[in-house]
Amino acid sequence: MAHQRHGSVATIASQFRVDVSRHVVRDAAKATASEQSMTLLQGLRLYPKAIGWSVLLSTAIVMDGFDLVIVNSLFGLPAFQERFGNLMSDGTYLIPASWQSGLPLAVLVGQIIGLFAGGVVAERYGYRKAMILALVFVSGFIFVQFFAQSLAMLLVGSMLCAIPWGAFQIITTTYAAEVCPLALRPYMTSYVNLCWVMGQLLSSGVLRAVSSRTDHWAYRIPYALQWMWPPLLILGVLCAPESPWWLVRQDRLLDAKKQLLRLTTTTTPDFDADHTINMIVYANELEKSQSSGTSYLDCFRGVDRRRTEIVCLVWVLQSCFGSTLLNYSTFFYEQAGLATSNAFTLSIVQFALGAIGTILSWGLMARYGRRTLYFGGELVMIAILLIIGFLGIPQGVSGADWAIGSMLVVYVFIYDATLGPVCYCLVSELSSTRLRNKSMVIARTAFSLCGIVVNVLTPRMLNPGAWHWGAKSGFFWAGVCVLCAVDVFPPAGA
Repeated sequence: MAHQRHGSVATIASQFRVDVSRHVVRDAAKATASEQSMTLLQGLRLYPKAIGWSVLLSTAIVMDGFDLVIVNSLFGLPAFQERFGNLMSDGTYLIPASWQSGLPLAVLVGQIIGLFAGGVVAERYGYRKAMILALVFVSGFIFVQFFAQSLAMLLVGSMLCAIPWGAFQIITTTYAAEVCPLALRPYMTSYVNLCWVMGQLLSSGVLRAVSSRTDHWAYRIPYALQWMWPPLLILGVLCAPESPWWLVRQDRLLDAKKQLLRLTTTTTPDFDADHTINMIVYANELEKSQSSGTSYLDCFRGVDRRRTEIVCLVWVLQSCFGSTLLNYSTFFYEQAGLATSNAFTLSIVQFALGAIGTILSWGLMARYGRRTLYFGGELVMIAILLIIGFLGIPQGVSGADWAIGSMLVVYVFIYDATLGPVCYCLVSELSSTRLRNKSMVIARTAFSLCGIVVNVLTPRMLNPGAWHWGAKSGFFWAGVCVLCAVDVFPPAGA
């Protein structure tokens, strides 16, 4: 049966190459026109199943956001500080700045490995199998974090867990971009950012709940809660349809049509699955004819080089705009003068507003467009960072700590209403379909490499045992933001 199926696919593929100028181009033109004219409501009616499956896979990013906050927020947890920190002259415990940089750096290194591994596995074996493999690995790696007896062991565990997290980032965004039509694509790709914020929000809530504990369960409970995600996600992914775009790239046209029908409703009278498959086939063949292959080097040839440059810039700017302060927000609030309980509470508020901002971005993108929203967000964030810097100058001023915390909360809201979600839309839309996996791997790797530099600087800016800039760090990031805004500044008429 398998032999007959592959034989049929080969026959169809060969017929396509012969008849491409007759019916395939005609069907592709019809499907393209239909998709470009599709409204949001029509997309919701035709692709409700695609939305559901995309949401399911993207939920894996919740794990990424959940653990990322744990890694950085534990530096402000008293029980963790006492267990792994150094005793200071005032009787308190503090994690050295070197380890505050080292743990996030280990995560970034692991993510870079996971990005390349996830991209290779997904392109060769499909998104479903790559996703399940990553979920199985992360389930095992959590044991290293949970039973860590030293910062070195915790570093190894964080780096191992970051490998499947990196795979999640490339798989979920690419899957969302491929299973959804143009009308739904910006919402489902930016939903990945919302999942990230939801993970950060859940993590902040858990850490707030355990912040008063003085035993080892204060930091082990958050790690243990990660085990609740993989079993549920594995069951869901096992039932999920594969991307029709990936199947077409494998010359499995019959399977691509079957999976497309699983992603759509069959009650829509003006939808023709054959036309849509021919549109995918035509796009794939067109891109094959314009490029020599699908290696990473192809991302830097011809028009794809410019696409890769833009995608890398968009993702790198997320680090350059001081977003690392968000990851260290609890520790930042403590250094600004807030009590531990208030610091964790304010972290919950900031990520809750971040989730609201991401949802609002869907309407803002439709009204103002990607580039205007991206650039406008940059300008507002520069102003907020300057205000934070000025608030950090006076010493002993009543209410300054709460003012600094409030401005960072507003910063998070603006970030997640503009740069955060818009980034995911741009990186998924700008790349060619055949090189989408690889260009996104390169862009996310550039983001992680930039993050290594940023994560070396940020703890030293905030740590009293290092540079101790505190809120004055806002001046540094505002300056970097100005330089980044110059690159993004839209020309007249754009």
